[in-house]
Amino acid sequence: MAVIESYPSAAPHAFFAGIARKVQSGEVIAVPTETYYGLAVNPFDAAAVGRLLAIKGRPDGKPILILIGDQGQLQDLVTAVPPVARVLMAAYWPGPLTLVLSASAKLPAFVTAGTGTVGIRHTSCGALAELLRHTGPLTGTSANRSGEPPVQTAAAVERTLGTVVDVIVDGGTTPGGLASTVVDVCDGVRIIREGPIDRQMLQRTLEARGFHLKS
Repeated sequence: MAVIESYPSAAPHAFFAGIARKVQSGEVIAVPTETYYGLAVNPFDAAAVGRLLAIKGRPDGKPILILIGDQGQLQDLVTAVPPVARVLMAAYWPGPLTLVLSASAKLPAFVTAGTGTVGIRHTSCGALAELLRHTGPLTGTSANRSGEPPVQTAAAVERTLGTVVDVIVDGGTTPGGLASTVVDVCDGVRIIREGPIDRQMLQRTLEARGFHLKS
Protein backbone atom coordinates (compact mmCIF):
# COMPACT_ATOMS: atom_id res chain seq x y z
CA MET A 1 0.00 0.00 0.00
CA ALA A 2 1.14 3.51 -0.76
CA VAL A 3 2.40 5.79 1.98
CA ILE A 4 0.74 9.22 1.82
CA GLU A 5 2.96 12.18 2.69
CA SER A 6 2.01 15.87 2.62
CA TYR A 7 4.23 18.78 1.69
CA PRO A 8 5.52 20.10 5.03
CA SER A 9 5.18 23.63 6.34
CA ALA A 10 8.50 23.22 8.17
CA ALA A 11 11.78 21.38 7.46
CA PRO A 12 11.08 21.04 3.73
CA HIS A 13 14.68 20.09 2.91
CA ALA A 14 14.45 16.89 4.95
CA PHE A 15 11.15 16.02 3.26
CA PHE A 16 12.47 16.57 -0.26
CA ALA A 17 15.69 14.70 0.51
CA GLY A 18 13.64 11.76 1.79
CA ILE A 19 11.56 11.62 -1.38
CA ALA A 20 14.75 11.84 -3.44
CA ARG A 21 16.15 8.78 -1.65
CA LYS A 22 12.97 6.86 -2.45
CA VAL A 23 13.17 7.85 -6.12
CA GLN A 24 16.81 6.82 -6.35
CA SER A 25 15.94 3.43 -4.84
CA GLY A 26 13.50 2.80 -7.69
CA GLU A 27 10.21 3.66 -6.02
CA VAL A 28 7.18 5.03 -7.90
CA ILE A 29 5.92 8.34 -6.52
CA ALA A 30 2.63 10.09 -7.29
CA VAL A 31 3.05 13.87 -7.20
CA PRO A 32 0.79 16.88 -7.82
CA THR A 33 1.64 18.95 -10.89
CA GLU A 34 0.25 22.21 -12.24
CA THR A 35 -2.66 20.30 -13.80
CA TYR A 36 -3.18 16.76 -12.46
CA TYR A 37 -1.32 14.21 -10.36
CA GLY A 38 1.53 12.47 -12.14
CA LEU A 39 3.62 9.33 -11.69
CA ALA A 40 7.27 10.07 -11.06
CA VAL A 41 10.25 7.75 -11.35
CA ASN A 42 13.92 8.24 -12.12
CA PRO A 43 13.93 8.28 -15.96
CA PHE A 44 17.46 6.82 -16.06
CA ASP A 45 16.36 3.73 -14.08
CA ALA A 46 15.12 1.22 -16.66
CA ALA A 47 13.61 -1.07 -14.03
CA ALA A 48 11.66 1.79 -12.46
CA VAL A 49 10.43 2.96 -15.86
CA GLY A 50 9.37 -0.59 -16.70
CA ARG A 51 7.43 -0.77 -13.47
CA LEU A 52 5.78 2.56 -14.27
CA LEU A 53 4.66 1.28 -17.66
CA ALA A 54 3.23 -1.84 -16.06
CA ILE A 55 1.24 0.29 -13.61
CA LYS A 56 -0.07 2.47 -16.43
CA GLY A 57 -0.84 -0.49 -18.68
CA ARG A 58 0.60 1.72 -21.36
CA PRO A 59 1.08 0.30 -24.86
CA ASP A 60 4.58 0.11 -26.31
CA GLY A 61 5.58 2.85 -28.72
CA LYS A 62 4.47 5.85 -26.68
CA PRO A 63 7.26 8.02 -25.20
CA ILE A 64 7.19 9.24 -21.60
CA LEU A 65 7.24 12.91 -20.64
CA ILE A 66 10.05 14.12 -18.37
CA LEU A 67 9.75 17.03 -15.92
CA ILE A 68 12.64 19.25 -14.86
CA GLY A 69 13.00 21.80 -12.07
CA ASP A 70 15.56 24.00 -13.82
CA GLN A 71 17.14 24.19 -17.25
CA GLY A 72 20.47 22.92 -15.98
CA GLN A 73 18.86 19.49 -15.77
CA LEU A 74 18.58 19.33 -19.55
CA GLN A 75 22.22 18.41 -20.08
CA ASP A 76 21.85 14.73 -19.19
CA LEU A 77 18.57 14.34 -21.05
CA VAL A 78 19.30 15.67 -24.54
CA THR A 79 22.09 15.73 -27.11
CA ALA A 80 21.59 19.37 -28.07
CA VAL A 81 19.30 22.35 -27.56
CA PRO A 82 18.75 24.15 -30.89
CA PRO A 83 18.46 27.96 -30.98
CA VAL A 84 14.73 27.83 -31.67
CA ALA A 85 14.24 25.80 -28.50
CA ARG A 86 16.08 28.48 -26.54
CA VAL A 87 13.64 31.07 -27.90
CA LEU A 88 10.63 29.05 -26.76
CA MET A 89 12.18 28.28 -23.37
CA ALA A 90 12.81 31.98 -22.76
CA ALA A 91 9.21 32.80 -23.63
CA TYR A 92 7.27 29.96 -22.00
CA TRP A 93 9.40 28.10 -19.41
CA PRO A 94 8.58 27.38 -16.70
CA GLY A 95 5.09 26.77 -18.03
CA PRO A 96 2.72 24.55 -20.04
CA LEU A 97 5.06 23.85 -22.96
CA THR A 98 6.59 20.44 -23.62
CA LEU A 99 9.52 20.52 -26.04
CA VAL A 100 10.49 17.41 -27.98
CA LEU A 101 14.28 17.27 -28.29
CA SER A 102 16.89 14.72 -29.40
CA ALA A 103 17.31 12.28 -26.52
CA SER A 104 20.53 11.42 -24.75
CA ALA A 105 21.74 7.85 -25.12
CA LYS A 106 21.67 7.69 -21.30
CA LEU A 107 17.88 7.43 -21.34
CA PRO A 108 16.38 3.91 -21.50
CA ALA A 109 14.52 2.95 -24.67
CA PHE A 110 11.39 2.63 -22.51
CA VAL A 111 11.41 6.43 -22.11
CA THR A 112 11.90 7.33 -25.77
CA ALA A 113 9.93 4.38 -27.17
CA GLY A 114 12.69 4.03 -29.75
CA THR A 115 12.00 7.46 -31.28
CA GLY A 116 15.37 8.96 -30.39
CA THR A 117 13.52 11.94 -28.93
CA VAL A 118 12.18 12.95 -25.55
CA GLY A 119 9.48 15.40 -24.43
CA ILE A 120 10.57 17.72 -21.61
CA ARG A 121 8.69 20.34 -19.59
CA HIS A 122 10.05 22.80 -17.04
CA THR A 123 7.28 22.75 -14.47
CA SER A 124 5.70 25.95 -13.19
CA CYS A 125 4.49 24.20 -10.01
CA GLY A 126 6.72 25.67 -7.30
CA ALA A 127 6.68 22.76 -4.85
CA LEU A 128 7.26 20.26 -7.65
CA ALA A 129 10.14 22.31 -9.05
CA GLU A 130 11.76 22.28 -5.61
CA LEU A 131 11.28 18.51 -5.39
CA LEU A 132 12.87 18.11 -8.82
CA ARG A 133 15.90 20.12 -7.74
CA HIS A 134 16.45 17.44 -5.07
CA THR A 135 15.58 14.37 -7.12
CA GLY A 136 16.78 15.36 -10.57
CA PRO A 137 14.48 14.92 -13.58
CA LEU A 138 11.43 12.73 -13.13
CA THR A 139 8.82 11.20 -15.38
CA GLY A 140 5.55 13.12 -15.46
CA THR A 141 2.99 10.81 -17.01
CA SER A 142 -0.49 11.18 -15.50
CA ALA A 143 -1.34 9.16 -12.37
CA ASN A 144 -3.99 6.95 -13.91
CA ARG A 145 -4.16 3.77 -15.93
CA SER A 146 -4.18 4.20 -19.70
CA GLY A 147 -7.65 5.01 -20.98
CA GLU A 148 -8.85 6.37 -17.62
CA PRO A 149 -9.23 10.10 -16.81
CA PRO A 150 -6.47 11.97 -14.96
CA VAL A 151 -7.06 12.76 -11.29
CA GLN A 152 -6.78 15.91 -9.17
CA THR A 153 -6.45 14.63 -5.60
CA ALA A 154 -4.22 12.33 -3.60
CA ALA A 155 -7.34 10.46 -2.45
CA ALA A 156 -8.26 9.69 -6.06
CA VAL A 157 -4.74 8.38 -6.70
CA GLU A 158 -5.00 6.20 -3.61
CA ARG A 159 -8.35 4.76 -4.74
CA THR A 160 -7.08 3.78 -8.16
CA LEU A 161 -3.35 3.14 -7.71
CA GLY A 162 -2.82 2.91 -3.96
CA THR A 163 -1.87 -0.77 -4.08
CA VAL A 164 0.77 -0.38 -6.79
CA VAL A 165 2.59 2.92 -6.15
CA ASP A 166 4.95 3.42 -3.21
CA VAL A 167 4.36 7.02 -2.12
CA ILE A 168 1.63 9.59 -2.79
CA VAL A 169 2.65 13.18 -2.13
CA ASP A 170 -0.50 15.03 -1.07
CA GLY A 171 -0.36 18.60 -2.30
CA GLY A 172 -4.10 19.22 -2.20
CA THR A 173 -6.40 19.50 -5.19
CA THR A 174 -4.66 20.35 -8.45
CA PRO A 175 -6.19 22.86 -10.91
CA GLY A 176 -6.80 20.46 -13.79
CA GLY A 177 -7.23 22.07 -17.19
CA LEU A 178 -5.62 21.55 -20.57
CA ALA A 179 -2.56 19.37 -20.98
CA SER A 180 0.58 21.20 -22.09
CA THR A 181 1.24 22.28 -25.64
CA VAL A 182 3.75 19.89 -27.25
CA VAL A 183 6.19 21.22 -29.84
CA ASP A 184 8.82 19.20 -31.71
CA VAL A 185 11.97 21.25 -32.31
CA CYS A 186 14.24 18.48 -33.62
CA ASP A 187 13.86 19.52 -37.27
CA GLY A 188 12.25 22.93 -37.53
CA VAL A 189 9.23 23.66 -35.33
CA ARG A 190 6.12 21.49 -35.45
CA ILE A 191 3.13 21.49 -33.11
CA ILE A 192 2.26 17.96 -31.98
CA ARG A 193 -0.48 18.96 -29.52
CA GLU A 194 -2.05 22.37 -29.05
CA GLY A 195 -2.77 23.32 -25.44
CA PRO A 196 -2.72 26.49 -23.33
CA ILE A 197 -0.09 28.00 -25.63
CA ASP A 198 -1.87 28.13 -28.97
CA ARG A 199 -0.58 28.30 -32.54
CA GLN A 200 -1.03 32.06 -32.79
CA MET A 201 1.02 32.67 -29.63
CA LEU A 202 3.80 30.43 -30.88
CA GLN A 203 3.81 32.05 -34.31
CA ARG A 204 4.16 35.54 -32.82
CA THR A 205 6.98 34.45 -30.55
CA LEU A 206 8.88 32.66 -33.29
CA GLU A 207 8.41 35.22 -36.04
CA ALA A 208 9.73 37.96 -33.75
CA ARG A 209 13.03 36.01 -33.70
CA GLY A 210 13.06 34.96 -37.35
CA PHE A 211 11.70 31.43 -36.94
CA HIS A 212 8.55 29.86 -38.38
CA LEU A 213 6.17 27.03 -37.61
CA LYS A 214 5.79 24.10 -39.97
CA SER A 215 2.23 23.74 -41.25
